[in-house]
This record gives sequence, structure tokens and C-alpha cells, in this order.
Amino acid sequence: MDLTTRLGPLTLRTPLVAASGTVGSVVDFAAVGALEHYGAAVAKSVSEEPWPGRPPPRLYPVGGGMLNGIGIQNPGIAAWLKTVAPRLPGLGVPVWGSVVGHTTAEFARVAAAMSGAGVAAVEVNLSCPNLDDGALFALDAAVSAEVVAAVRAATSLPVGAKLSPNAPDIARVAGAAVAAGADFLVVANTVWGAALDPETRRPGLSGVIGGYSGPPIKPIALRAVLEVRRALPEVPLVGCGGVRSGTDVVEFLLAGSQAVAVGTAHFADPRAGKRIIADLHRYGRRHGVARAAELIGAWQPW
Repeated sequence: MDLTTRLGPLTLRTPLVAASGTVGSVVDFAAVGALEHYGAAVAKSVSEEPWPGRPPPRLYPVGGGMLNGIGIQNPGIAAWLKTVAPRLPGLGVPVWGSVVGHTTAEFARVAAAMSGAGVAAVEVNLSCPNLDDGALFALDAAVSAEVVAAVRAATSLPVGAKLSPNAPDIARVAGAAVAAGADFLVVANTVWGAALDPETRRPGLSGVIGGYSGPPIKPIALRAVLEVRRALPEVPLVGCGGVRSGTDVVEFLLAGSQAVAVGTAHFADPRAGKRIIADLHRYGRRHGVARAAELIGAWQPW
């Protein structure tokens, strides 16, 4: 099966995207992951100044998924440009940078600094708190649009906006991001969750509330993709949430995604991409599908 896919201005050799936060800087993941099976890999989000992240515990397994409260720990853009950027060209996979900030101006400055560093696109991580009121950018359509517009003005690279399934109306936020200049959307991110240890009576995470990821959130992520696709039928999408197999990828393609991100699965299996691609080829042979593009948006109603 021909796995090539178009994501707005980008052409990906396969629909798989290694999700930000699950493959480190990508540089450090290259030694253990099979990056040749991905169309792109997204580096861990970078801010203007170093962010220390939350104190431990920051990871907590819950059922079939995982809670995390890392706090977007990163060294800051200056250190990233010195230690990570020079090593990107030799990785054999297009790398997207991921930018975060507490203000619109910070997002823009990080995007501008990152633009000459060899990344193929800039992903705007809207799931971080606004300095003014502590709410996530991704929950507010107008604020999300301001951030995306600032990043769009700061770079000539393709820009993707990573949305949150916690938004009351994700389709409205999606529309605002596209109107502000996003070339594609990543739908979506972790779902808010919490856990309490009955033995210690303490929260699983130091920050109490964290992001829940893994297979249990796939139906939520698929719902978000279907809603955004219905509202914005022509906008390129990266589906994301709970992907661990080729059939999961097919579901997101059928729902209308041009590409599909793999995240939490990497913690259990760093070479998940190789296995998923093999699954896709078997699916193609079994169902007579010659091109992955044939599957995009091809779900059938009852």
C-alpha cells in the first residue's frame, strides 16, 4: 500500500507522526526508535526560558492509560538551538518543532528563533496555561487565534495548531485557529484526569490533575476528529489519541485525518512505528486498499 499522504503544504512518506513529548528531542529517540517508518516526528515543546516542570511524581499508570503532569519541562530555546538543532539534519525524518509560552509574544519569539533551525514545521502547543488567568489557551477560541496569528507572522514554515479535547467546543477553536493562519490541526491532546492512591491517600501526581493518555482516550479523540472534520471539511488534520496499532490508524484516517500521531505507545514499545506500518500493509492487502489516501474520510453511515 502506498502510504504517502498530503498534510496541507507538507508531503509525508507515511501517515505516522511521532507525537511531541513521547520521543524526547527526537535526537535521543533516534537510537531506539525506528524513525524511518514515520512521516514526521515532533520534538518536545520548547519555551523561551527554561521551564523546570513539576516535582515528582509526574507519571502514574491508570488502567490501560497513563496520567502525566510533567509541566512541559524543557531547557529553553537558546539551549535547544545549541544542543538539539544542529543534530536534526542527520535523523532521516522531518522534525517539527513544538512551541509553548505563557503569552502570545513568547510563542512568537520561540517560533521565530526555531524557524532557522532545520525544522520542517512548527506545532503550536495550545495546551499550556495563559499567564493572565491560568486557563489553557486551547479552551478559548479567541485567545488561541491570537497565538496562532502571532506564530504565523513570525515564521514562513507550515504551522500546525495542537488542540485540546477538554475544550467545550473544539470545532469552534479549530475554526479560529485556521482563520488565524494554521495550515493544519492536531486533534487532539490528553484528557484531564486524576488518581488517588488508596494506600497512601495521596494523589498519583504531585500536581493532582494531569493529562490522561493511552488507549482509553481513543474514542474521545475520534469524536473530536469527527467534529472538527464535519465543521472544517477541507482542513488537514493529524488525529491523535490512543493509537497503538494499524487498525487504530485506519480508524483515524476513516474519520478524516490525513496523518495520525503515535504517542503513549512509545513508552511501552519505542519501535511501535515499525509494527504499526506492518499492520497497515496487512490491512491494505486484506481489503484491497492500494493507497492510504483512499481511506481518508471514507467512513460509512448506517
